[in-house]
Amino acid sequence: MDNRYSCFFSDMGFLNVAISFIIGISTLIMIRIFYVVYRSSKPLYSRPPGTLSTLIILGSGGHTAEMINLLAVMQMDRFKPRYYIAAATDNMSLQKARVLEDSLPDKAEVELVGTSQFMQIYRSREVGQSYVTSVGTTLIALSHALWLMIKIRPQVILCNGPGTCVPLCVIAFVFKVLGIRWSSIFYVESIARVRRLSLSGLLLYKLRMADQLFVQWPQLKSKYPRANYVGLFQVANFRLYWTSEETEVANHRIFQIKYD
Repeated sequence: MDNRYSCFFSDMGFLNVAISFIIGISTLIMIRIFYVVYRSSKPLYSRPPGTLSTLIILGSGGHTAEMINLLAVMQMDRFKPRYYIAAATDNMSLQKARVLEDSLPDKAEVELVGTSQFMQIYRSREVGQSYVTSVGTTLIALSHALWLMIKIRPQVILCNGPGTCVPLCVIAFVFKVLGIRWSSIFYVESIARVRRLSLSGLLLYKLRMADQLFVQWPQLKSKYPRANYVGLFQVANFRLYWTSEETEVANHRIFQIKYD
């Protein structure tokens, strides 16, 4: 009888220790998540950094066209090396990215050779694919995204809506929480989204994974107050800057879109 009681109390003691350990770890993880969410909206640097490795996520249709227009007005010499990623079934987007890279005025300079790479990733869900079968493809996409993020480890992630960006942004956020790599995620919602965010934008907004989320219609700003309204996206009237000492005083954001 005494042995049974001693075994019982021993098991209870072990269970209490295990529960306390799980609660402690869970608390630390939640604190870290809250810190990452809070810190994501703050500038990372007090002075202009050097070059930044940049992951650019492309999508079929208008997503790539809008991203190319955005890249065309960026100071590309600040964002290198550049890694372009598109879905495995989307060859057209990478071709457009190659055309953009070949058209850069400084492409002939020796120091810029090899500053861009082009990759493909499995889709989480094809257009028209059932949600049941998309569970398996999403797991495959997450595994592939994990491998790519370990390989690339970007400092900046640029995306504007394709579903391809979700697994990559999820992995980047997990890396932040675990302290593996801090990747600043900047999401520019498509100009086609007038009344509500796309599914990708909504996920990044609700889960607070994007450091900065930009919308191009005032209705979206009213509906999603944490988003940054930049007006109708006319790339000829905007330039994208990394935070410098001057822009940090004017606006405490990591990324800033500024009227010319």
